[in-house]
This record gives sequence, structure tokens and C-alpha cells, in this order.
Amino acid sequence: MQKTSEAPSVIGIDFGTTNSSMALAGEDSQVQLASFRARGAETFSSRSVLYLERIKDAGGVRRTHTWTGPDAIEHYLEAEEKGRLIQSLKSYLPSRTLTGTGIFGRRYSFEDLVARILSDLREHAERQFGRPIRHAMVGRPVRFVGAETEEDDAYAVSRLRSAFALAGFESVELELEPVAAAYSYQSTLDHDELILIGDFGGGTSDFSLLRVGPGVRRRGRTPQDVLGNSGVRLAGDSFDARLVRKLVSPALGSDSYARSMNKILPAVPAWIYANLERWHYLSFLRTHEVTEILRSARLRALEPEKIKALSTLIEEDLGYQLHQAVQRVKFELSHEESAVFRFRDGSMELEIPVTRTEFEGWIADELRSIERCVDELLETSGVSARDVDCVFLTGGSSFVPAVRRIFTKRFGESRIRSGNEFTSVAHGLALRAQEPLR
Repeated sequence: MQKTSEAPSVIGIDFGTTNSSMALAGEDSQVQLASFRARGAETFSSRSVLYLERIKDAGGVRRTHTWTGPDAIEHYLEAEEKGRLIQSLKSYLPSRTLTGTGIFGRRYSFEDLVARILSDLREHAERQFGRPIRHAMVGRPVRFVGAETEEDDAYAVSRLRSAFALAGFESVELELEPVAAAYSYQSTLDHDELILIGDFGGGTSDFSLLRVGPGVRRRGRTPQDVLGNSGVRLAGDSFDARLVRKLVSPALGSDSYARSMNKILPAVPAWIYANLERWHYLSFLRTHEVTEILRSARLRALEPEKIKALSTLIEEDLGYQLHQAVQRVKFELSHEESAVFRFRDGSMELEIPVTRTEFEGWIADELRSIERCVDELLETSGVSARDVDCVFLTGGSSFVPAVRRIFTKRFGESRIRSGNEFTSVAHGLALRAQEPLR
């Protein structure tokens, strides 16, 4: 690594529920995104996952090895005997009940687990940008998933700061993720605007109303430029869970019944299907108890072939592959009126048609929550929809047509903007890092 005498580099880090990205701005405000290799292709985001596995060394001693990001996924998929895969850690930051966990006989604090991901991100940035990285501008949601009070929010922030410190960062400043996205959008403007930012992540959907533009940059941003912030604790993961619940689980017996003592009862306990909705939970079902439940259910089931398919999914630990297929059909439904959910892996094969109308019906509650959040933000900020010059949407779920309609209905198609949906927050954080702290 090259040593420099320049001022300390402050990297922008978007540590996300599902994916993380990083960016560094130069003195000319040109931003460079960190790139990663995932399954032979270049990507500008890294999966926010951690994988631990026990492997025998040359002397036959089992030692714990740890990987993060794309490497974690690769090792997880290649392992014959699966280790422990952990993801969505960001969602648990406000949880006082999750302080840590035991893995292969060792106790890890929650902050240790998060720090392992952050440390690898920092070292990756150092290699790519050729300089020491000890300072970060970090994105945070308006509402942390699971935070019910201000005390919960403060607890989440303190744990996030502790994890960054453990990962080797000497200083960390936090910025709201939608505000960071606004910095990215602002870099494209030659005039001032009042904008609404919608940032749709894996765990949260966040919104900010603020003034941006060259005039704001010249005079210096003030707290008054941010007219309001709001958010809801749902986004892409919630949409994925609905697809699994409504589309996939029925094909695996969630609506099936079995005969028991001359009664007709659900064939399989509902909690087993609940674990399918978060792909990394599937590994937790590979237990003797679940195996016996499904063996018994298959003998009594009115549709035993569906219970067999569920058993295969669990035994072959195909959760990651299942949710990749869910991501594909969600993407297709964002561009077409209908699609076919196709899942072929191991000895599993599913092919189920689905329409966009069906999908939108399944996520109707989530869409209403987003609508209420946007309307309340306008009302509490004292801003009329006609006063908003532009709406900038970012994040993966911003592609979902039903989500976009929420904004086109209120603001008109001509005022909707998007771009760099997966990296705009990191891009904006890098630009924010160049400004004096407020």
C-alpha cells in the first residue's frame, strides 16, 4: 500500500441490511466507488454477510475460518457441511436481547460480528484506493428496524459506533441515508431545488425533504435546508418475504392438510414456513426435530409431494438459491406484467406463473404504509406536493412499479428521477465527507 502525506482520507460507507458499498471523493469532488468481484463479475456492492466454518488443518485440527461479502457466499455455497451464515445484522442494532451468540464453542458479541464485516470492508478499501482508511462518513436510516423509541435509536447508534471502532476506524460521523442520496443527486444540478428523496433499502424505506443545489453549496448547508425526515421499517426484504409466503410456500405445502386422529389439520407447523422467508434461516431448520416433523407429516399429508419438496429444500440447504430466484422474478415483474418463477437447483424444481397484479396485491399493506409515511412527511413539514421540484428515488425496491406509482400519483411522472439505485448513498456520503461537520 502506498503511504501518503495527504490529509486523512474519509471514506463514505453505506453499510446496508443486504448490501454494502463504499466510495471515496478526491479533491476535485470526483467520486470513485469501491468494486468487488462476485462470481466472476465486477460489482459495486458487497453482500453484508458473515460466514464461519470449521475446517481441518494439515494436522487434523479443526479451526474456525471466517469470510465476509462475496467470499462468504462462495464458501457457503461450496461447503458440503455448512457452517454458520449470518446476514441482516443491521436489522438487529436496536435489539437489547441480541447481545451476542455462540459459534463453534466461542462466544461472539454482536459488535464483534458487525466489526468483522466492517474490518474487511476497510481493508478492501485500503487495497483498492492505495491509502490508509481510518475515518468514515457512515449512512444510517431515519428509523432503524426494530427501534420503537429514541432510546432504542440511540442504542443502535452506539452499537454501530462501537463496531466501527473495533473494525479499526478512529472516527465515524453519521449521516441520514436519504440525505446522503440527496448529495449524490445534487452533484448533477446547475440550479437549486426543493427535493424529496426516497431511499429504499433492504430493511427500511426512508424519506427526506430538503433544499439542494449549487446555491446551497456556495453559501453552506444549514439545518434549515432539511425540512423533514421520515421512514418506515420495511422495504425490499418485506417484498421478498411476501413472494415466498404467497408464491413459494404454497407449492411446498403451507396450505396443505393431513389426517390426524380422524381430524384434518395443517400438515406442517407454520413456523417452519416462516423460516423460508429469510433465506439464511433455512440452515436453522436442518435439525433432527424438523426432519422428524416432516417425515411424519409426509406420511399423513393429503399432498405428500409438496412436503417432500419442502424436505428437499431444507436437506439440500437451498435457501440462498431460492431467494436468488425470488429476486429474479421480482425484477421481471418490475418490467413485465407477468413472469414465471423458476427454481431449479439440486433435485428441486419449481415453475410457477405469477402476475404483477397478484404481487401488488400481496404487498398492498406495505405500499399503504409507504404512502402514509410520504403524506405525513409532507404534512408535518408544511410542504405541498406541488412545491416539490423533484423526487429522487434510489434503492432496489424503487424499481417496483407500484412503489413508483405512489410518487407519480402525487408529483407527476415528469418530476420523478432515479439513477445509481444501488450506490447513490455511498456516492453521496463520500461527497458529504468533504463538507465541514455540522
